[in-house]
Amino acid sequence: MSIVSVIEIQNDKVKIGELITINGWIRSRRDSKLGFSFIDVNDGSSCNPIQCIAYNNLKNYYKDVLKLTVGCSITILGNLFLSSGKKQKYEIVINNINILGFVDNPERYPISSKNHTVEHLRNVVHLRSRTNFIGSISRIRDFISYALKSFLYKKKYVWVPTPIITSIDSEGLGKMFRVSTLDFYNLPKDNDGKIDFRKDFFGKESFLTVSGQLTLETYACSLSKVYTFGPTFRAENSNTSRHLSEFWMLELEESFLSLDEIIQFSENMLKKLINLVLKNCYQDIKFLELKSKNKIFCKLNFFLENDFIKKDYAEIIDILNFSKKFKEKINFGTDLSSEHEKYILNYYSNIPIVIKNHPKKIKAFYMKLNDDKKTVSSFDLLLPGVGEVIGGSEREDKFDKLETRLKEMGMSLQDYSWYLDLRKYGTVPHSGFGMGFERLLSYITNVTNVRDLIPFPRTAKNSLF
Repeated sequence: MSIVSVIEIQNDKVKIGELITINGWIRSRRDSKLGFSFIDVNDGSSCNPIQCIAYNNLKNYYKDVLKLTVGCSITILGNLFLSSGKKQKYEIVINNINILGFVDNPERYPISSKNHTVEHLRNVVHLRSRTNFIGSISRIRDFISYALKSFLYKKKYVWVPTPIITSIDSEGLGKMFRVSTLDFYNLPKDNDGKIDFRKDFFGKESFLTVSGQLTLETYACSLSKVYTFGPTFRAENSNTSRHLSEFWMLELEESFLSLDEIIQFSENMLKKLINLVLKNCYQDIKFLELKSKNKIFCKLNFFLENDFIKKDYAEIIDILNFSKKFKEKINFGTDLSSEHEKYILNYYSNIPIVIKNHPKKIKAFYMKLNDDKKTVSSFDLLLPGVGEVIGGSEREDKFDKLETRLKEMGMSLQDYSWYLDLRKYGTVPHSGFGMGFERLLSYITNVTNVRDLIPFPRTAKNSLF
């Protein structure tokens, strides 16, 4: 006798007739007048439950089995057989059933067997993983995380855990969450009447990171090929389907690499990843495709079949202005809106597009200045239905140019002295990018709201759990 998972049974890993044990939660119970019950059980390993048959000769059939409802937790001992039904290949005939936990007030259980809206599920975040919808997303999310790390390991990239608590603003946006142990009701003040952060835990003003890029670069300038993967935080009051206050990013840096090379690397990485998803997450993608009524497999195969389109920002501005779709002229230096991105993707038949060489005034201080002195060596990757998923650049490797950019943006040279040091001591050309993990997951699953793609979404006015 062995303990097996539902997915092992469905993947033909268990012999017919074998005596097995499964643990899980009830998805449904149907009683027959002939003296037996069908019980569908799932353990979270699959979006499809396993059908189990309980006959009325079980010692606790009338006492317990007929009281089972959706959500009850059980352990089943039984033999595996081929099913005569059309909806499943296998079924388990129960020899013994042990009820681990009943559901109190079943009529009020928030995750009943009916279909639930995503809005309802967001109100019961602590229970929504019990649905097939969130279960499928969770398994796909897990696989993508594993596949990314595996891909980078095989490519000899070194994982570097960059700080979550920081004293620097990597993006220069100023929209950061402060980390402090000061008593808000009795704040220490300096001689100028300002808060004296020297009395704080870290001895200076500290924040949750918006990006691990700058600290990651320190390792790229010694180990050559590095990446980090973890949560990042933005204090932006953006109530949209594409924004979270806490989200995950894959950030990668490589020395001796040009802009065109990092763009090609990102394309190769995504195509390898999606190819693996199609092979390893078929059941969950199929479930989401049926639920959304969108052709996810066709979209992902289309992604694999087409090379990314690569255009300069200036060309994109010309296309937008030539379209006559937008009432106001789009000037060089405009940060593209989601409406602009959608138009461009449609213009190019929804083939992923890379926009390069943006005006320096709309990009971060660390991006390498091009010879025209107006643009930087940057790129954004846009995917249909999602928008920007990856943003990257060549990093400025010249001390004087980086120092000038910091001054232009009114940033403290002292705070970034260590970053400038990288340009003083054996500087090298290097490039990197950051990829929004939830946005990539949105593209793959066709789930449009990122709040449904992270277990416990953090947004403005919402920090439950």
